[in-house]
Amino acid sequence: MNKTIFDIRDIMGMLAHRSPFLLVDKVIAYDKGRALTAIKNITYNEPFFTGHFPQVPTMPGVLILEALAQTCGLLTAQETGIRPESGVIFYFAGIDHARFKRVVVPGDQLVLHAEIDKIKRNLWRFQVRATVDDELACEAELMCVFKHPAKAETPAESAA
Repeated sequence: MNKTIFDIRDIMGMLAHRSPFLLVDKVIAYDKGRALTAIKNITYNEPFFTGHFPQVPTMPGVLILEALAQTCGLLTAQETGIRPESGVIFYFAGIDHARFKRVVVPGDQLVLHAEIDKIKRNLWRFQVRATVDDELACEAELMCVFKHPAKAETPAESAA
């Protein structure tokens, strides 16, 4: 049994994501300045399973990467203290070397691990991996950046 360090309420205080796009259920390990490990329990009730694929429910690889990115967001929130109410958003800047090694299906428990590789100003690079029963499901290098969302222009402003 993994000890919960941050539960879903804590996670919702650190990430702006909400259902059905919040893809992390709890944090089970945090090594300050270095790494964070989280859990995503995969259930048949996930909204994406109705179309991917109805006869053979499979978690889309892009959602595994998104769960890993949210894990990076949690690690960054802990390192910086930045929270959603600050108005700053942590965006994807790049995905390199993504590899998928195992299909993820209902009943699996996805263990999400993010490790800080490099920080340069507002750009963070992470080495990430997702496992099921200690078997590698996905690994990648993710880059994320802090940004203040730009104010959307109205058609009248852009024509001026």
